[in-house]
This record gives sequence, C-alpha cells and structure tokens, in this order.
Amino acid sequence: MPKLTVQDLQPKGRQVFVRVDFNVPLEPSPEGPRISDDTRIQETLPTLKLLLEKGSSLVLASHLGRPKGKPEEKYSLKPVAAHLGKLLNCPVPFASDCVGPQADQARAALKPGEILLLENVRFHPDEEKNDAEFAKKLLGTANIYVNDAFGSAHRAHASTEACAKLASQAAAGLLMAKELRYLGGELSDPKRPFLVILGGAKVGDKIGVLRALLQKANTILIGGGMSYTFRLAQGRKIGTSLCEPDKVDLAKAILAEAGQRGVRLLLPEDTLIVQELDFAGRKVSPGKFTKPGEDIPDGWEGVDIGPKTQETYAKEISSAATILWNGPMGVFEIPACAEGTFAMAKAVAANQRAVSIIGGGDSVKAVKKAGFGEKVTFISTGGGASLEFLEGKVLPGVAALQDRP
Repeated sequence: MPKLTVQDLQPKGRQVFVRVDFNVPLEPSPEGPRISDDTRIQETLPTLKLLLEKGSSLVLASHLGRPKGKPEEKYSLKPVAAHLGKLLNCPVPFASDCVGPQADQARAALKPGEILLLENVRFHPDEEKNDAEFAKKLLGTANIYVNDAFGSAHRAHASTEACAKLASQAAAGLLMAKELRYLGGELSDPKRPFLVILGGAKVGDKIGVLRALLQKANTILIGGGMSYTFRLAQGRKIGTSLCEPDKVDLAKAILAEAGQRGVRLLLPEDTLIVQELDFAGRKVSPGKFTKPGEDIPDGWEGVDIGPKTQETYAKEISSAATILWNGPMGVFEIPACAEGTFAMAKAVAANQRAVSIIGGGDSVKAVKKAGFGEKVTFISTGGGASLEFLEGKVLPGVAALQDRP
C-alpha cells in the first residue's frame, strides 16, 4: 500500500476528520426513515474502532443522495447517527449542519473516544465546487484527515480532495486500503485464468473498462442490455431489445481487438424474451427462451440470458483463478428476469479456489440478494469509483492522500 493508512497514524488525544460513505438507502417506517441496507456503514466500522482504540475523537462527514447544494429533509443523515450509535454501542451526537456555530460547538465538546456525525456535506454547494475555504470550515480544528469513502473517491469535492490537501496528515482508512488492494493489487497481476463478467445496460458505460480489461483478461463473458449492441454489431436481429445503435462500430472494434489479443469474448447463446416490460411496475408479460443461436424476433425484447448461456458461462467460471464481476445479466430487479444473474452469483460462489471480486453497483445487490455475499472474496462498495479505477483513471480522493515515507 503506497499511501499512508490509519495504521500509520498516532492520533492519541487528537481529533480526526473522517470522510465516510454513509450514502445508504432509506425507506419510510412508522418511526421515521429507516436504513434498508447498512453495508456501507458496517464496512467502515473497523476504521472507526481502530481510531477510537488509538485514543482519538472522530468527526465524521458524508453525503447522502443528491440534494443539489441545499438542505432537504429526505437526505438528512440524522437517522444514520442513531443507527451508527446502535452498531458501536455508544451515543453518536449529530450536528444539524456540517459547518457553522452548532457544528463547531459540537466538535469542541468532543472527548477522546467520542464520535460526532455532521449533516450532509452536499447541503452546501461549495462541497461539489471543491472550495478550499469550505474545506477549512469542514476540518475545523482537526489536522488529521482519513478517507474511508472509496465510493466517493472519484469525485474531486471539498470533503474528498481539498480537505486532504489541507490536513497535516491525510491517510486511507482500512476500507479504502482494502478496495485499493483488491481492485488494484490483485488485478494488476491476476492469477490465471483471469475471467471477467460484464453486464449492465449500456456498452457506453463500460467502454473504458472493456478496453482496459482486454489487455489483462483471458476470457470476458458479456450479458445484460449491452449484449444486444454486440449482437447488432454481428449482424444479428435483436427485436425491440435495449441497444445503442451509435455504439455498434465501437462494439465491432472491441470484438476485433479481442480477437487480435487472443481474448475469448463470449456473448449469450440464448435469451429470455418478452413482449412487454414494465420496469416501474416490476413486471413483464409471459416470456420464452430463444433457441441457441436463434435471433430475437420482431416485437420481442431480451430481458435475461437463457439456460444454455447460464450453463456455458458457469463452466467458464468454474475453471477461473481470478474472477471480476461488474453488472447484472438481465433486468434482475424483476424476479422473472433474475435467473441468469443469480445463476452467475451461484457459479462465482461455487468456485472457492478463485479470487472473486464483485466490482460495485448492481452486481453487489444481485450477489447479496442471491444469498452468496459471504462466499465471494471481496465486494467493492464503489460503483462509479470502481469502474473509473479499473479503467486506470486517477481518483482525486486517492491521489490527494499522502504517500508513505
């Protein structure tokens, strides 16, 4: 790990500003907003506990949702403070703003071993402007900065970049270090065969990742909406399936590059197709499977990979030594279209010899929903950050951290 980490710090008796990723889903309940998935909170607990054990006091900052630079009650972090207090078995005071008199008073009252959670940093437009003066206010009297929010590391914001540059010490949290180790170290020289599973809606969203992984992977399995653009590039008929006609030439270029590099790029052999898809209502009309190699007829839409493809892909997965998965195989949010994605989750979990890395976003939800979250090597908390890091892009929130001496 080339960056300074919390394990290198000696923060006893000092206040530490910690950028966490508490951008968690909230749902209504009789008692008020309730956290429906606390994975991101759970993942940063080791960092918080380590800093507390070292005798520091902690000021935590995070964003939640996209409030567009002004306070919105539905994006308040107040429910998170209560939830965090239960997880740590200690009170976690909440500041109703992230800067200003109330926040400053709450910081000043902190003693070693205590934690304060600030209100949503995105309630201020200066956060996303990466404003240095706003960053100074955020840091307050803390001169040690820790970033454990990998999911926000691709944003050059005040709490992710400017604060790190202003602090006397800027280190990675344990979660951040783990993300960099798996998405960077494990994949820089992967054990082979190295297999990649790529899904999701659009080729356009994964261009950079595809190009980067073509230089490393032995096999790439394609699924999801993006597969239909590849089919179109092969001259196949795709009915009314989701596709990007303007990306067909790009898909052709990727197929050609895979061939030149000797990378096996596999596309679905058969498909679950329906005539009507109501995504908002989470339902589809009765579907059927195409035969292997058969085109999708007019008026029908592909929504998942078929049984033959599931079998082929599972066999490929079983022989891999390193597996990276990003993106579902179909419209997995609808139960009738989730079988292909869950089959991939089962296959990845079954290969216990491999290093298996789930690269953030919907594939994480799918693995957990399928009940295999505990059987994979590593689940990334980053969505866009994971993709940008895998592309080889510099993440501002990582670059701003100090290097180890």
